[in-house]
Amino acid sequence: MKKVFISNILIVLILFMSQGMQSQIASPDEIRFYTEEWNGERFPDGRPKVSKDLLERLIKISIEEAWAVLSNEEFHNQFEGNWKMIHENQPFVGQALTTVYFPRRPDYSDRLLEKGHSEGMIGASNSWPIDMLQEGDVYVADCFGKVIDGTLIGDNLGNAIYSNSKTGVIFDGGSRDLEGLEDIDGFNAYVRGWDPSFLQETMLMGINVPIRIGRATVFPGDVVLAKREGVIFIPPHKLEQVVISAEFVMLKDKFGHLRLREGTYTPGQIDGRWSDEIKQDFLKWVDENPDMIPMSREDLDEFLKGRTW
Repeated sequence: MKKVFISNILIVLILFMSQGMQSQIASPDEIRFYTEEWNGERFPDGRPKVSKDLLERLIKISIEEAWAVLSNEEFHNQFEGNWKMIHENQPFVGQALTTVYFPRRPDYSDRLLEKGHSEGMIGASNSWPIDMLQEGDVYVADCFGKVIDGTLIGDNLGNAIYSNSKTGVIFDGGSRDLEGLEDIDGFNAYVRGWDPSFLQETMLMGINVPIRIGRATVFPGDVVLAKREGVIFIPPHKLEQVVISAEFVMLKDKFGHLRLREGTYTPGQIDGRWSDEIKQDFLKWVDENPDMIPMSREDLDEFLKGRTW
């Protein structure tokens, strides 16, 4: 087993040296290695492709509910807070297209720009990830927390991003043109700060590679849930579990709050481990209120098989 693991690491290193370092863009094979727990459909670039239904349901879930599920699964490094955003009350979801920037070295940076242009890339390198975005993507960039001269986008690139993705951006760096970005209906940005300066002394080092956003590790294709508290990055193979577990907790809370208002049970009974009587009352309430169930009844029944309440 150890030899197999070392062999896999060597294969990825060879791929990275032979392809990723030259092109800056992770190959589909590299992305599959990062995300090999995912068994479903993938985008052409290799990133996992989750269902739109789960994404639509995810936006109704709180950061705390998603965090609790991931924490129980030992994913402790998926949240980052303390953002400045355009709209505090405009959450969004999507899948990460990751990018990492380094402080500039003129020898390598100039060579990279020339190579990119020779391969058909257009403009400055910070526009290249934007050209790759498709609907539902979230542009997630590690710009080492740089704000002054670290403004990855202004209103021109913001319009291009929203035109391609219909979501927003997460930048461990800065942005400019706040007033112009505010005018893009539906767009939101989570950044470290706003500054009128232009992007300087940075260079692109990777697209669709694992990155660090504050204390969170983000892989290409991770599911992004951006809310007022901050941003949580959900591994795609854990998304369904996160959504259904959180939906069950919300459903259970609705029932509990109703019965408390009615005076049917005491707070101690609802907050503690439920008795068989309360469990049966809950299941009967679910049967009588099918419109309250955010998931299918089949999914709920399957989930309850492993539930200890």
